[in-house]
Amino acid sequence: MTDKIQIRRIEQEMKESYLNYAMSVIVGRALPDVKDGLKPVHRRILYAMKELGLFHNKPHRKSARIVGDTLGKFHPHGDLAVYESLVRMAQDFSLRYPLVNGHGNFGSIDGDSPAAQRYTEAKLSKIAEELLKDIEKDTVPFTPNFDDSLTEPVVLPARLPNLLVNGSTGIAVGMATNMPPHNLTEIVDAIVAQIENPEIKIEELLNFVKGPDFPTGAQILGTSGIRKAYKTGIGSIKIRAVCEVEDKKIIVSEIPYQVNKTTLIENIANLVRDKKVLGIADIRDESDRRGMRIVLILKKDSNPELILNQLYRHTQLETTFGIRNLALLDKQPKIHTLKQLIENFILHRKDVIAKRTKFDLNKAETRAHILLGLKKALENIDAVVKTIKGSKTVEVAKQQLISKFELSKEQSISILEMKLQKLTSLETDKIKKEYESLLKLIEELKIILEDERKIYNIIKKELKELKEKYGDERKTKIIDVEEEIEDEDLIKKENVVVTITHKGYVKRLPIDTYRQQNRGGKGIKATGTREEDFVEDILTTNTHDYLLFFSNLGKVYWSKAYSIPSGSRYAKGTNLINLLRLSNDERIKAIIPVSQFKETWYLNMVTKKGLIKKTSLKEYSRPRKGGIISINLKEKDSLIDVILTKDGEELVIASKNGLAVRFSEKQIRPVGRNSMGVRAIRLVKDEVIGVDIAKDSLLTITENGYGKRTDINDYRLINRGGKGVINIKTSSRNGKVVGICSVNKGDDLIFVTKKGILIRTQAKNISKIGRNTQGVRIMKLSEGDKVISIAKVIN
Repeated sequence: MTDKIQIRRIEQEMKESYLNYAMSVIVGRALPDVKDGLKPVHRRILYAMKELGLFHNKPHRKSARIVGDTLGKFHPHGDLAVYESLVRMAQDFSLRYPLVNGHGNFGSIDGDSPAAQRYTEAKLSKIAEELLKDIEKDTVPFTPNFDDSLTEPVVLPARLPNLLVNGSTGIAVGMATNMPPHNLTEIVDAIVAQIENPEIKIEELLNFVKGPDFPTGAQILGTSGIRKAYKTGIGSIKIRAVCEVEDKKIIVSEIPYQVNKTTLIENIANLVRDKKVLGIADIRDESDRRGMRIVLILKKDSNPELILNQLYRHTQLETTFGIRNLALLDKQPKIHTLKQLIENFILHRKDVIAKRTKFDLNKAETRAHILLGLKKALENIDAVVKTIKGSKTVEVAKQQLISKFELSKEQSISILEMKLQKLTSLETDKIKKEYESLLKLIEELKIILEDERKIYNIIKKELKELKEKYGDERKTKIIDVEEEIEDEDLIKKENVVVTITHKGYVKRLPIDTYRQQNRGGKGIKATGTREEDFVEDILTTNTHDYLLFFSNLGKVYWSKAYSIPSGSRYAKGTNLINLLRLSNDERIKAIIPVSQFKETWYLNMVTKKGLIKKTSLKEYSRPRKGGIISINLKEKDSLIDVILTKDGEELVIASKNGLAVRFSEKQIRPVGRNSMGVRAIRLVKDEVIGVDIAKDSLLTITENGYGKRTDINDYRLINRGGKGVINIKTSSRNGKVVGICSVNKGDDLIFVTKKGILIRTQAKNISKIGRNTQGVRIMKLSEGDKVISIAKVIN
């Protein structure tokens, strides 16, 4: 009979066949399971070694035997692939915590190949046994092997959080995973923290998990890539070798993860030969059993720092590790955040412990049932013996025991199989004690199964035991770094204007970009802005000055002025999130240019609710890329402005509704960085808009472009915390106050509007009049435009 021919479109057939192949590779070969962190080949090797009895306290066995058993029983693929997988699990430069204890040549960090499998020997490492523990207690599902002759585990019980501590790499079809290893101590602390607080945020987990911890050590540059990878599951980090300069030598003691030492040395030699790196006279590899030591001997007049920077740029002394936390969850590939990886491990362990407890409970109940029968028999031993002796067959004896003494079938069999030595008083006591202890155990196991908190406590206890047994110090250091170091001597010292828009775009321009105009002029375009964006802050500084960026959340960030990208007058600039590590709801409220960090100079921070805090500038002299806390804020308060002062100066603080208060800085006691402020001005349905040092006259500008200068003596000196006096009338013509600036007659001023229009003029062009007045037009605005900031030009 001829088979019926099916007609199908070739596109559909190819699509389905390729998808089947892809899923087979994804699930069956290339990706680890999120529960035990193992790919099928690694799981099968470890299980095969366990079946062979190759525990850490047993002798090694030939690798060929292990490969043969794995191939013949569980993994019908090439023997070379299985051996390579076995070798990698034994390499202490590949796995942070090796799972195989190898004996013989298992390769080296120089790229040397391992010896053939017939020469090497292996057994399970002690920590690998933590992955297999309790597997015999029905804790994990088993599935038939490739020929249905045996069964193999779908996943291992994995008391060790293997995926997190050892990581994984693999290329599937259309996707790849690249998960870094971590320090066991840190991971255990993070898992325990998440068990204790299931709602814990990733930011809090970062207090425990500092970052990847590679077996080869080295250094991770910065934390932004780490944070992104932990929050999203995808990110990249820079890894740099550990290098020291001593006696005209550069000593390399640790290299980045997965870098071949021989290839690295050859690469450096080629760069020296091609004169791309100058100043290296000789290269020596002095590595031995005690550790790595690559020695670069430098020429007499060479600059070690310059050479190092060139080597970091052109060789694998500095590499990038692309993190991609892709793992199988219920046989589906999924990108995981740090929190999700921990959650899935906890859920797996919870399931394993519940099944283990049920297994132990069933076993205990079965044994207690048998012991109860033995106990009954011993209590009625004469009658039992008489019954057995009077029975013609074993079957009759069994039935007689069941009926006469109310025993079960299992109990009667156990009595019939009991040895005569059990009749001694000592053995009888043992049976009673064992029975009593089993009853207690059964009660405990039932309590565990009824209360999941008990299960979580067991998970924590076992993890802490792991930490105690295998925990160690970090090998990889994480260092805070600035962006690539530039030679400041090559950067011209000049005054520049720095502008920041409402949406966080920043740029710098030469000061002479803006020509002077008389008051009342229309101004010129200050910056190109996106729709609904506008310039919010402007300042003048020197290219070599530090810029301290203060955010509304009370944090401070550092940057050199020359690090701010330059742009044309019409360019929108670069977003601050590319320069500073700002959170989603964080905005820069003040920028302080600093040429030197003097201890006798102070930063005075003013909040929207009228608080002020004074801290020595010296407290902010150590730049950190991630920023630090500058002031502790109360709920619903935010940082409005910051002013740099010398001790004993007088300050003026102005409010949105046109009030101002003048008081001496000496009334504010200096406090540390991580402190709150004191009351500066008493507000009633109002808020602070700015602060400045009281000098000569105070210039006030309103949102509708009106303003004035007022003699500073018109503001009487009062105690800190007063309500203040009228500064300017906030009539419908003027609108609310948007800025103040303490000025002298010859000062240059820059005003900026919401639409990005800028006018530069001298203070002498603005009328000097009394406090309780409306002022004059300073800037002519187009319809719908508002003034939003003021800055004084530094000449």
